[in-house]
Amino acid sequence: MTKLMQWLFGAALLGTLWALVSFDLLDWKLPRAYREVAWPMPLYLLVSFGCFSLAAVGYRVATFNDCEAAAKELQEQIREAKEDLRRRGLKM
Repeated sequence: MTKLMQWLFGAALLGTLWALVSFDLLDWKLPRAYREVAWPMPLYLLVSFGCFSLAAVGYRVATFNDCEAAAKELQEQIREAKEDLRRRGLKM
């Protein structure tokens, strides 16, 4: 089973449970409070997912490792490219 299929299966399962509780499709005679809590649940989950995603990206950006050796190598390549272009007659 691919990761996409796992996510789709989980979303379908949650959607089915949400519909059963929100619309009382199986006539479970759930208290009204349950339906009132379940009705906005997809919106709450979407907002929670967005907050988690924003926090995860922010954390990864804040803890991003600097590669000083790679930066020096890139600066050396830029210097070599500029010298090569000067030798070929390009004025910078």
